[in-house]
Amino acid sequence: MTRILLVRLGALGDIVHAIPVAAALRRAFPSARIDWLVSAKHRDILDLVPVIDRRLVWSGTGFRSSRRGNLSPSTSLFAAIGELRRARYDAALDLQGLLKSAVLARASGAARVVGFASTYLRERLARPFYTDAFDPGCGDIYDPHETRHVVQINLGLLEPLGLTAVTPEFPIERVESAIARQIADRTGGRYAVINPGAAWPNKRWPPARFGAVAAALRDRHGLPSIVTWGPGEESIAEETAAASQGAAALTPRTSVADLVALARGATLMISGDTGPTHIATALGTPIVGIYGPTRPSRNGPWSPADVVVSRDGMCRCLHLRRCKLATMCLMHVEVPEVLAAVERRLAAEPSRV
Repeated sequence: MTRILLVRLGALGDIVHAIPVAAALRRAFPSARIDWLVSAKHRDILDLVPVIDRRLVWSGTGFRSSRRGNLSPSTSLFAAIGELRRARYDAALDLQGLLKSAVLARASGAARVVGFASTYLRERLARPFYTDAFDPGCGDIYDPHETRHVVQINLGLLEPLGLTAVTPEFPIERVESAIARQIADRTGGRYAVINPGAAWPNKRWPPARFGAVAAALRDRHGLPSIVTWGPGEESIAEETAAASQGAAALTPRTSVADLVALARGATLMISGDTGPTHIATALGTPIVGIYGPTRPSRNGPWSPADVVVSRDGMCRCLHLRRCKLATMCLMHVEVPEVLAAVERRLAAEPSRV
C-alpha cells in the first residue's frame, strides 16, 4: 500500500484522537504517502504531526493542499475532486462518519474506502459510500455500556487493511513558542494550565470555581496558574483569573503551537472535555478532567495516572451540546472534590510538583 488518505475534518479533539491511526499507518508502511483531509479551522494541529505528508485543507467548496503550511487555493469543488483523484489512493479511511466525509472519501477514487458500520456512524447514510466497514461491536456511537476509548475504536478501522495497533502513538513535534518561554521564565518552569472554556456550554465548569482551584494550588503548593482560552472564550478566562485572588494569569491569544508548548511544559492541566485537554493528554501532561455530558471512558485522559471528576452517570443530557434541565450536571461538582482530585494527581507524579 503506497498511497493513503485519512478523512477527519474536525473537531480539534477528534483530530487528536485520530492521530494514532496515521502513526500506525506510517509504522506499517514507512515509504507510503499519507495525506489527511481536514477543515481549514483545524489544520494547525496537523502541521505538527510529522507522519503526514500532505494536509488537504477543506474549505466547504474545495480544498488547499499543504506540505508544512505552504498553501495553494483550489478553484472549485470539481478541481478539488480532480486533485484527489490524481493522487490515486489505494485506500481512504473515513474517521468522521458523516455523509459529507464519506462522500469526500469516496470521491477520492480510492480503490478501498473504509469506514464504520452503520450502527456506529453519526450519519447512517454514509455507509453505502464505503467498500469496507468496521463494526466496533459496541452498539451505537454513544453506547453507555462501551468502555473502550475512542482512540482504540478509531484504531479498529485499520483491521480491514490487515493491521492491528495495540499501543497508540501521538507523534506531535516539539515547537518553539515565545509565549511558553515567557511563562516558563516567569514561573520558574512550574505552572498549572487551567482551561475553563469548551465549545459545548454544558461542558463548562463555572469560572469562579476554576478560580478557587487556582487559589488553592498557589496556597497549598506554591504553584501559579495560567488560564488559556480559545476564540470566543476570553471573557470566561477573564472571570477565572479574576476569581483566583491573583493566583492565575491570563495567557495572550495563543496558537495551537503555543498551546502545545504550554501543555508540554505544564506541571498539571485542569480542564473539561475539550480540544486542549486532548492535546495535553497526547503529550503526557498530567490531567485533572472535569466531565459532565460525555463519558470519560470514551473521551477522557489516556494515562491511568490521570484523575477525572465526572457526573456522566447522573447526566440526563448525555452528548447534547446544551443542557435541557434547569441545573446542568457539572454544577453538582464542587471545588473540594476537584481539589481532592488535584492532590491525587500530583501525588502520582511528585517529581513535577
